[in-house]
Amino acid sequence: MKPYFYILSGITSALLGWNIGQLFLSDFGLFNLLAEAEIDIFPEIILFPCIAISLAIGSVANEILVSNPTRPKVSLRMLPAPLFIAFSIGIISGLIAGGIYQILLAPGIDVSPVIVRICGWLIVGASVGLAEGFSWRWRSIEVGNPKYFQKRLILSVFVASIASLIAASAFELVRRIQGTMPEAFKSYEDPFGFAVLGLCLGIAFSITNFTPSYLPALRAGSGFEYSGEEYNDIDPRRTVLSRDYPRIVSSKLKFISYRSQYEPDDDDKIEEGLSIELPNQGTIRIGSASIAQICLPHLPLHAADIRIKGKNAVLDPNPKFFDSVAINGTRLSFRRKIPLKHNYVLTFYTNSQDDNIEVPECYRMVFYNRFFDPMA
Repeated sequence: MKPYFYILSGITSALLGWNIGQLFLSDFGLFNLLAEAEIDIFPEIILFPCIAISLAIGSVANEILVSNPTRPKVSLRMLPAPLFIAFSIGIISGLIAGGIYQILLAPGIDVSPVIVRICGWLIVGASVGLAEGFSWRWRSIEVGNPKYFQKRLILSVFVASIASLIAASAFELVRRIQGTMPEAFKSYEDPFGFAVLGLCLGIAFSITNFTPSYLPALRAGSGFEYSGEEYNDIDPRRTVLSRDYPRIVSSKLKFISYRSQYEPDDDDKIEEGLSIELPNQGTIRIGSASIAQICLPHLPLHAADIRIKGKNAVLDPNPKFFDSVAINGTRLSFRRKIPLKHNYVLTFYTNSQDDNIEVPECYRMVFYNRFFDPMA
């Protein structure tokens, strides 16, 4: 269903931008006023910024709303900054495209109008990709890793540029055969061309944005809300140690969360709602031992391993403590390796025998084989 929203958004945004441009050119008489002032301009210098702004805003707004369909209030609060970025990039790139159009088609410069139009559309399309990729920094927590941000930005600009070239080629093909078309259809040539541009951009973004990037992660759930009592050293002559807490080995693993923006990077405490990024290769040990990469108090010293190789992840319980592990709510009755899939719920039961309310009955984590964005 999501690809249809991307395509519909692209076509609608392109046509809306074209109509806004016509509003300035025709209804507001801006083009005629410039002509009366003996300012010789092509309409594209006004039309291109309107279309670039509309496409950029449409693509960014659609991505935010489609990625978070069940929480519209959160999406609306998130919109202002990305939309401002999209508007700024759209108007600047649109003016650049219109300016290039104006210069290259000026008398005395022998450049084919076909090349000029293709260049103009390419700049408009690339600007939409730039707005979509750059604004991602303000609407996704995944950009805490610069590598992912750069990858997303480059990919967005690249696919948008390719889409705009395809649309421009289709538009020029229509112009070549327009001689065989009825005269009544020629007035719809421009809106048809920009609709094709929006269609191609919508298809491109539906592929790049809808296809999730592979990034294994564990999101902490119930059990991790038990932070326990924080002891204060009231008597300076006494040393009172606070109780153990769920944690990761920060030299091996890291959180993908708001924590990295506001708190020290060496904070290793696992809390409910935090996502732990897992490596693409290697073994992650889970247990209560200090050598475990994910250390959970009151579990066996070694409860299980998660073995990751490429896009395959397998949970390998300890043969002696397999009954302390449950998958999707079903406790293991014998030791076996479980291939992990997206949204699998991993439950680790504690071995505490008392009724201490500070000790959770179990820890639950959700495994993701693609990135889980806390902002989505």
